[in-house]
Amino acid sequence: MTLPAPTGPYPTGVTTLYLVDRSRRDPWTPGIPVRELMVTVFYPARDVRGRPVARQMTRAAARLFGAIDASVHRLPPSGVDWAATATHSHPDAPARAGRWPVLLYSPGGGDPRTLGTGLAEELASHGRVVLTVDHPGDTSEVEFPVPMRGRKRVRETVFRTDPRLDARQFRTMIDTRVADLRFVLDQVAEAAAGRPADAAGRPVPRWLGRALDPCRVGLYGHSAGGTAVALAMDEDRRVAAAVTMEGFLDEAPEAPGREGPLFPVARHGTDRPLLLLGTDGFPGRKDMERAWSAVLARSRGLARRVEVEDAAHWVFTDYAAMAPQLQEAGLMPAADRLALVGGVAPAVSVPAVRHHVRAFFARHLAG
Repeated sequence: MTLPAPTGPYPTGVTTLYLVDRSRRDPWTPGIPVRELMVTVFYPARDVRGRPVARQMTRAAARLFGAIDASVHRLPPSGVDWAATATHSHPDAPARAGRWPVLLYSPGGGDPRTLGTGLAEELASHGRVVLTVDHPGDTSEVEFPVPMRGRKRVRETVFRTDPRLDARQFRTMIDTRVADLRFVLDQVAEAAAGRPADAAGRPVPRWLGRALDPCRVGLYGHSAGGTAVALAMDEDRRVAAAVTMEGFLDEAPEAPGREGPLFPVARHGTDRPLLLLGTDGFPGRKDMERAWSAVLARSRGLARRVEVEDAAHWVFTDYAAMAPQLQEAGLMPAADRLALVGGVAPAVSVPAVRHHVRAFFARHLAG
């Protein structure tokens, strides 16, 4: 499997951070006394000569990805070495000088942060520092650098069905993600002030704090991540702009056939730029329409909607490039590829999604 190369003028570096919020207990597993997060940081690099590239997933996480994600998304149960997929980023390469706008990415419900690698590398290659955030317990699988009471080294998701089908579970997921994102923003501010930290005590690159501009912050997210970033921006004035890629902006309904209450951002509109990215093939499009129309009508022109044609829900992830490769290799039926990303060719969908997100943040985080 290969990922599309970034198109920006800068090579990209990558590092990981293990963060712990000791003010919160884990919401999914009562035996875990703190809230742990894993974050991958992509950034414009200065010199990558002679440096290896990172893998998209760790080998331990990839083993679970091949079991959990394969069954959920109808991926081939065999024939793919998920741990072999290379990124285009170089571990701990020195950062290019300058303070760069900061973007946080929240993946879809049950999805790992690693499925947002291609878009994160694209944004970093154009002069952004991108932090992709896993939400453990929700995320399908996430590997930690240290042991912790109450969990395994590689933690699995607690979800067994679509969390949108359970109003309480959906609200817990969204509330947790919003709190996770705001905690990462706290850590960005700490790092920019010269106090970067890793909760496992691993060395933090010395350049990290100098590369972050905490006055230019944006959020983007897919599905449940799209919901979370819109709500986080609504609650946190540090966020200047956000992109929601097919995220619901209303609560999950209490019973089939009923409507859930609108989230505040849909009830009163946004006072900062919000891009709503959708597809014409998302099965939940009709259910999403009421809240999206509400935020568009109440935001005085600050919310904008764009649609990717001949596409489906996961076209905003690395599946946009992966699913066609799997189909071409005879490992994925055409119907499964259509359900996952639609019929659009990756030569069309990948540049389109990258352009919409990149241009939006270029406009609204210009300084």
